[in-house]
Amino acid sequence: GRFTQVEGRIEVDPEDITGAVFEGSVAVASINTADSARDDHLRSADFFDAENHPTLTFKSTKVERDGDGCKMTGDMTIRGVTKPVTFDLEFEGTGKDPWGNERIGFSATAKINRKDFGLTWNAALETGGVLVGEQVKIELHLEATKQS
Repeated sequence: GRFTQVEGRIEVDPEDITGAVFEGSVAVASINTADSARDDHLRSADFFDAENHPTLTFKSTKVERDGDGCKMTGDMTIRGVTKPVTFDLEFEGTGKDPWGNERIGFSATAKINRKDFGLTWNAALETGGVLVGEQVKIELHLEATKQS
């Protein structure tokens, strides 16, 4: 699934992204998996508990070079629990859009254990195993417009 209500801020010098600051928040209620019953369950107290924890947040604490890419570490808060998370960060470049605005792009991926953030609900399957895995892959596609 994906979240459709996202906002954030990037402070970066494209010549040296190791000093960059990334921060963002996501409205939990905006989860969309293309299945309304599943979306409602994810918003419930079994998972994200959107009523009591309406946003997920991230704020970077460090960006460092790692081979051809970078690592971005920061504090992620899900369901009121804050933990450090490290993303593989890729600088996608800069350019002007058709309206003359300067833009910058990044992509980032990380894996977290959902249980570390209090997301522990699960159900046993009749055939063995459980319904929901513990590992969650997070993919970010970031684009920002230069502000004066």
